[in-house]
Amino acid sequence: MIFSLVREWRFMLRQRYVVVLLLCSLLVSLFSVITGLSEIDTQRQTIERLKLADQIDRAEAQAKYDDPGSLAYYSFHLTYSEPSNLAFAALGERDVYPWKHRIKMLALEGQIYESDAQNAELAQSGKIDFTFVISALSPLILILLFHDLIASERSSGRHDLLITTTKSFYSLWGARTSVRFIAVSMCFLIPFYVGAIISDAAFGDILAVTLWCILYFAFWTALSLYLGKKSNSAPKIASGLIGLWVLLTFVLPVLGDLAIKQSVHGPQGGDILLLQRETVNDAWDLPVQTTMDAFFASHPQYEEYVVDEQAFDWMWYYAFQQVGDQVALPLAKEYADVTLLKHRLAGYVSLVSPPLLIQRKMSNLADTDVLAAQAYEQQIRAFHASLRMFYYPWLTDKDAYDKSYLNDLPRFEQTKQSGSN
Repeated sequence: MIFSLVREWRFMLRQRYVVVLLLCSLLVSLFSVITGLSEIDTQRQTIERLKLADQIDRAEAQAKYDDPGSLAYYSFHLTYSEPSNLAFAALGERDVYPWKHRIKMLALEGQIYESDAQNAELAQSGKIDFTFVISALSPLILILLFHDLIASERSSGRHDLLITTTKSFYSLWGARTSVRFIAVSMCFLIPFYVGAIISDAAFGDILAVTLWCILYFAFWTALSLYLGKKSNSAPKIASGLIGLWVLLTFVLPVLGDLAIKQSVHGPQGGDILLLQRETVNDAWDLPVQTTMDAFFASHPQYEEYVVDEQAFDWMWYYAFQQVGDQVALPLAKEYADVTLLKHRLAGYVSLVSPPLLIQRKMSNLADTDVLAAQAYEQQIRAFHASLRMFYYPWLTDKDAYDKSYLNDLPRFEQTKQSGSN
């Protein structure tokens, strides 16, 4: 068996087109890893730079103002979703969903939905990361390597001779397939391993990515060999396999996405933003007690507070900001539920589209999918709620606190996801 493998390895290296394909696999994988590492490094540098600017900006506001209402109004707080150590391989939805926000004590829904990481239309084109290379490009290499493995020998008239002169099926086709499969797998995976070491990715994550890649490579290899046995015409086999590649990689995901969008409807971020802003703006014209009653309904511990209607009252101001969020919250929950439903339905589509399936699996491992984006949004909401709980007692009883109370001001700390390190 070892002799067969050595023989086939030497035979493979003498085939120039095979060496070129392997070299292309290595280069495109290396390029994707380098660009992925660069993108993640840029995001981390941006977060660190914003952290420093955030501290300076808040310190200036705290030095300038003394009353809690002004401090809450002029103090921004950076929230962020730092990429996991595996994110370089699967950028996922980080091109679509924001991974940083500067928020303050005003109504939260508007702050979440009025900002975005970048132009949404441009984000649709995505980036060439390792996951894209594996899901979309590796099948082409595998098709070219394996579609004519048997057909070329049959068309040249050497097939029957080879069959009669070899000891077993494996000693020829098995060994030849194994050598090519191992070679192309290593060409795709070695750059990933280097990137994973540089990024300090967890061994379990590296192992999981390797397993999914090997299974994906095996699927396309088996498909190419199966169809290759049925025909003597290599071009006919290749065209059929490329047609299947187009169907599975592009047609089915696009049709599935269109079907989901047509069948699942829900509010948009703009709807939530509009409702929250209208509620907040209308509060200026409503009786003060109407706003406070709505606020007290969710915060009964402050029912004894009496608004000073003869002057501007910061507690009333933040109360109607809170009410604006309360009114928009059902719509925001529906938006989140619809997003999650679309994500779940896309999972069913991926069962008939292996390229989409591996994209989802790797994005999930890297914490760059829709679930990670929603988890970050929940962290923003929890942090904003802690800010409100910090300032409300101060706003309702100014004499009980002084600026030393700012030492207890909540700080945003990202909760690591399962794939993070």
